[in-house]
Amino acid sequence: MKNFELERIKRKKLLETMKKSNIKKESENIRVCVPTLGHGGLNDYVSDHFGRAPTFTIFNLKTGEVKVIPNTSMHMGGSGYPPEIMREHGVDVMLCSGIGPRAIKMFEQFGIEVYVGATGTVREVIEAWKAGKLQEATDKNACKMHRHGHHEHI
Repeated sequence: MKNFELERIKRKKLLETMKKSNIKKESENIRVCVPTLGHGGLNDYVSDHFGRAPTFTIFNLKTGEVKVIPNTSMHMGGSGYPPEIMREHGVDVMLCSGIGPRAIKMFEQFGIEVYVGATGTVREVIEAWKAGKLQEATDKNACKMHRHGHHEHI
């Protein structure tokens, strides 16, 4: 667990440094992930339901590499939770339309920043995030519909 905490702190410091010095985000080796509806890459559309998105599209800001991975979480008949899948793929930032409070906490534990308010295509979402138009996810703007007892969605 100490290792994750260290990684989280290092990543936070990197992102804070970038914000302070206004470094172009493209120059950093940051992997941005968007929950998507299919395999369309940057032209694919954002899935409204984060946990049940059929795929996740990961974009490397430095290399421009686009990787589409299937949602193999327990929500889709697989195992584990989406934040765990993101951690395995080295994701630094998750951009989604909305997300539940438990998922936000799990992402925080892994040092992955989450932003909400994403709509449109993956390309449009990444541009909106780079322009500072998406809101950082907090317990206050978490999907309230996700707060329903022990069967809470992630």
